[in-house]
Order: sequence, then structure tokens, then C-alpha cells
Amino acid sequence: MTETIRRTSRVRASELVGRGWLNTGGKEVTLEDLRGKIVILDFWTFCCINCLHVLDEMRPLEQKHSDVLVTVGVHSPKFEHEADPEALAAAVERYEIAHPVLDDPNLITWQAYSARAWPTLVVVDPEGYIAANLAGEGHVAGLESLVEELVAEHEAKGTLHRGDGPYVPPEPVSRTLRFPGKAVPVTRPLDGDDSSVGRFLVADTGHHRIVELEPDLQTVSRSWGGGEPDAEPGTEKGHRDGDADAALFTEPQGLAVLPAEVAEKVGYDLVVADTVNHRLRGIDVSTGQVTTLAGNGVQRLIDSERVTQTERPEVGSLGMAPLEVSLSSPWDVLWSPVTGSVIIAMAGTHQIFSFDPVTGELKVLAGTGLEGLTDGPADESWFAQTSGLAADAAGDVWIADSETSSLRVLRLSQNPEAPAVETIIGEGLFDFGFRDGDPAEARLQHPLGVTVLPDSSVLVADTYNGAIRRYRGEHRAADGTTVAAAVSTVARGLKEPSDVLLDSDGTTLLVVETNAHELVRVAIPEEFLTVDEGAQETQRPTTPVAPGEFSLSIGFEAPTGQKLDDRWGDPTQLKISSSPEELIAEGAGNGEGLSRTLRLNPSVPEGVLHITARAAACDGAPGQEIPMHAACHLYQQDWGIPVTVEEGGDSALTLDLRGIR
Repeated sequence: MTETIRRTSRVRASELVGRGWLNTGGKEVTLEDLRGKIVILDFWTFCCINCLHVLDEMRPLEQKHSDVLVTVGVHSPKFEHEADPEALAAAVERYEIAHPVLDDPNLITWQAYSARAWPTLVVVDPEGYIAANLAGEGHVAGLESLVEELVAEHEAKGTLHRGDGPYVPPEPVSRTLRFPGKAVPVTRPLDGDDSSVGRFLVADTGHHRIVELEPDLQTVSRSWGGGEPDAEPGTEKGHRDGDADAALFTEPQGLAVLPAEVAEKVGYDLVVADTVNHRLRGIDVSTGQVTTLAGNGVQRLIDSERVTQTERPEVGSLGMAPLEVSLSSPWDVLWSPVTGSVIIAMAGTHQIFSFDPVTGELKVLAGTGLEGLTDGPADESWFAQTSGLAADAAGDVWIADSETSSLRVLRLSQNPEAPAVETIIGEGLFDFGFRDGDPAEARLQHPLGVTVLPDSSVLVADTYNGAIRRYRGEHRAADGTTVAAAVSTVARGLKEPSDVLLDSDGTTLLVVETNAHELVRVAIPEEFLTVDEGAQETQRPTTPVAPGEFSLSIGFEAPTGQKLDDRWGDPTQLKISSSPEELIAEGAGNGEGLSRTLRLNPSVPEGVLHITARAAACDGAPGQEIPMHAACHLYQQDWGIPVTVEEGGDSALTLDLRGIR
């Protein structure tokens, strides 16, 4: 079995340097101000679903240890839009972040702490020394034990100071909608009343509720969620079934209206992606009842048996009762007549699922669960934070794959039992931009929504470009000539549009303008814009590496009270690849262990090393057998390390999955 790597050197934490601070009442915060506190630096970026998971899993820890623990969010942007201070302020409000946030647009503090991935957590002890480096999510149990150890140690030394931290809550703002996410038109009577047709069902995400809007896009005719009848509408979150007023959601996103014949069988009309609750919910519009359809509320992780396998689990039925299955941030849902099921964009696991409302069966339709952009058979494809879905007339499903800034399609119509994935626009995890024209050269920036128009063109809510984009495949013009496939721009200047759909008149678009807190109508122009502001890549510091033999090691130490789960063999795994593929001459691929020797190609001057590390640990004492029903934890992180190959460069690289000092 691979030995864990532990470092014992004491390293002084670097100062916190950036453009400014949020949630501090306008005050700058220094490490000296935080001396005597345990500090967790959370290096995050607001596009990243894993970072959002960490925000949620850290909240109970922060509340429990509020007198000794201070979390500082260090916002280190991946995309250009995320460096906009207004966009960051909106994200801090949207995700209800209750700790200080340092705006680090130039990655100064990121580089000072040698961060290489989102999210990264750095624990600083009360004397100002680094106590741990953690990458990825799922660390909260280990952090709990580490914080308790540091509290005991520094209380005994007299170096722990109890009391309030520097967080200053912002003033609340009252709005009709708050960061709405997705919307669908009401195209059939949902409660026997024809007057509902022409309205819109909207995920009022920031208010943790679902609302029905009148065609004026201002008047709320009814809503589901938000707490007890006497509570202020839309202010309470959580998970609770029941009638419309008592039910609770947490940051719901996607919505799908079931066909009338299916709704009659199952007893509900609307399926909701209850994103932060990791569940699917159903709404019976006529009675107002909300029920849980699928998901046990525990974020989905690959179980420890799978960690040791070199092959990924095949797509297909999960073989469990729907309420027993763990889901992970379902972001959008769509009814598919081809499959007779609800298609789910499972953002948290970078996959596409399906749910049969009649039988309750959950399936994985596409995606290995690994993060990236790989086309081909559904069971070999890679996605990155699937966020928007739409079906065309043939039944193929179009996908806004946000972290790869891509438009992709799942070809269900050709072979529903063995569909294939194809990328139409997009290049990879760190490639984005604003460029129209040839789809192979076109660029998007973190799109979240997609819809298909009657002429078969596809519209994309290009969220971080603040635009609505249009893809039209090769087709014949009215004069019989062939028109090449092209990408163009329909509208721009929007504030983080996260969804787009066709209005009931068939000539107007309806855009969910998230950061403007409203739905707006946009006319479809007779002529579309052609924009070319260039293609970009996420700018991260490069690491000079030497050609030839290259050693890679991942530091991991199980938390106190846990041990590596060796019941099925080595519970650690590395998957290594590169862009371009020729960068690694030997040593790429999937295998056990947390260290690997590669051979780098001297003829490739630069590229990116893609590294996925996993380790499975369960509650138990070292040297003792793990109980059959012990709680187990999967630690996982994906890194993309830009490198230049040059003589005199590093011949080894060590990354921390969970490194303790």
C-alpha cells in the first residue's frame, strides 16, 4: 500500500494581499489581526461547484467554533468575468457567505500559498503557522478533529484568543426575485384552469422557492417554499415536504413540467432540481403539495470499493430505491420523450442522469464522473459541471457544460441504448472567450442555459459573457445554397443570464437575468451580431519541469479517528493525463497509489498535466479492523498544472490532497 506523506516543518503563513475585502465593513484584515484564532483560508472561485460544496459543508463547523475559528475566503478567479468586483460582490450575496472574503484577482495570495486547484484549504494556527494544506472537498470531518486538536494545544499554551471575528454582515435587500436560476413556460393547464397557460414557472433560487409569474414578469401568482405561512415569503431554506407554504427548498434550479398523462399517473406536475439539498422534488400544482422524489440528501461520492478499480463504473441503472440514492447538485431537469424519463444535469458529479417518474428508476446516462471534455460513447465521456439542458425535435439533448465553456449534445435519437456525446463549441477546462464564426473556433464563457428554437438553431445563455449566443448547424438557404454552420450573438450586455427560452409569441426570447434579479424579454433580431473578442485561457502560474524522468507524489494523511480503507486493496488512486497527450511519453493512465514516475517528452515545450487523486478513509483506529458499517469518506481532487519543459526545471512535484504539518 502507498505510504502517506507527512511534512513536519513549520512554515509561517504569508500575508493576505489583494484588491479589497468584502464582509468586513470596509476594513482591511491582516494576519496580525487574526493572531490567536484558528484561520482557514478557503481558496475558491464562484464558478466552481466543488467550491460551493465546501462553502456549504463548512457552515456547521464555522458556527460551532465561531469564538475560535475564522474562515477567510480568498477569491482567486478562474474566468475573466470572475475578476469583476461587482460580480464577486453579487456571488458573495447569492451564496450567503458569512465570513470575510479577500478579493485576489491577480492571484497574489494564491501564489504565495502555492495553491494549484479550486478549492484549496489552508489551516493557519493561532501563532500564524501553517498547520495543514487540503485540496478538494469532503474535508469537514477531518477539519473538525484538527480544529479540536489545535484548540486544546493552544489553549494550554495560552496562545488561543476567544471572541468575535472580523465578519460584518451586509445590509439585507428586499426584492421580488432574488438571483433567479431557471424558468419554464406553462404550456398546459396545470390545475384545470386554462388561465395558467402563458405564465412562467421560475426557480427563485436566492429565495429558496418556486414561483409562478404572470406574463407581465412582475406579478407572483403563487409560490411553493419559503417557510411557514406567517413567515416572510422565500426567506427560509432547508428540506421539508408538505403544502406550498410549509415546504422548504435550498437554492433550487432546474424545472421540468411532466406531460399530462405522466403527471396523472404519478400525482405531481413539476419536477424540481433542489440543488443544494441534492434531491429531486415534485410539486402537485392543484393541491400545492411538495414531495421528495429522489435523493437522500447526502452528496453523492463514489463509494470506497470503486476507488480501487482502474475501470469506471458503467452507465446504467443505479439499482436502488430513489430515496436511498445520493445525488450531487442536480442543476437542470428536462422531460425526454425519447427515454420516457426526466434527464438530469448532475453538476456535482459531472454527469447526465435520468429519472423515471413512474418506476422511480435512476440511471447514469453519460459521463464517467471525471472532470474534463472528452467525447465519444456515453460511458467514456467526460463533462465538467453540466448546467443546462434542452431537447431538439429529434430528441437529442443539448447541454451547457459550464466549466469547459462548451455546448455539447447527447445523441439519444440515433441509439437511445448507447448514445454518443459530441462537442459543438468548446475546447477544454481552461479555454474560454467571446468569439463567433466557425463553431470549431468559437468560444463561450461559463454558459449555464440552453434552448432549441423551431428552426433547429440552438441558443446559449453565455453567462459570464453576459450574452445570448446562437448556433445554427449547416443548412440550406431559401435559394438552395448550403450555409455553413456558424455561431453568432443575439444579445449582449446582460447581467449573468443563466437561462433562455422562447416566449409564447414565438418571436421573443425570455431571459433569466440572474444578477439583475429579473426575467426580461429580448427581441430576436433580424440580423445577428458577429463578435470576436478573442479566445483566452485561464492564466495560472506555470511550473518549469525538466524533460525525462519526473516524479509525482500526492501528500495525504487520514484525519485523527480515521484510517485508510484497505478492505478492498489499496484505497488510493491516481489518474494522470496531459494536454497535449504527447507531453507524457510514459506513465500516463489510471492506477493505484499516490505516487508515480513519469517520463516527459523533451520535444513538447509546454502543456498541462491533468491529475486526479483519490483516497478512501473510514472511521476507525490505526491497527484495528474497520467496522462493517463505519462512516467512510472519499477525498478527491483534480489538478490542472500548466508546465513548461526546460532544462533545469523541477524533476519532481508534490501536491497535497491532505497534508498535515
